[in-house]
Amino acid sequence: MNKPHKHAALIKAWADGAEIEFLPSGSSVWGPYTSPCWDWDGDYRIKPAQPKPDVVRYVCAETEGMGPITERQFWAENLKLTFDGETGELKAAEVLQ
Repeated sequence: MNKPHKHAALIKAWADGAEIEFLPSGSSVWGPYTSPCWDWDGDYRIKPAQPKPDVVRYVCAETEGMGPITERQFWAENLKLTFDGETGELKAAEVLQ
């Protein structure tokens, strides 16, 4: 029985559309590798996913009648809310003057 190629999983991922990066021997910088040969001296990997950026929302907090916080495009926003781009959880709230 033949042994699978040492990069078989990466080759399959590349064939399925994954972006591959290459780290030449003696280097510390990964770079894109669009047409891999799979036999160069160095390391290969699937390009790591980039983290999703945080989402910032400016909202107007109603004070009259103690209503709920609502997002209004044309009212004076008095809160800046920052949500984690990965989890959607509130990370920070800032009162604007």
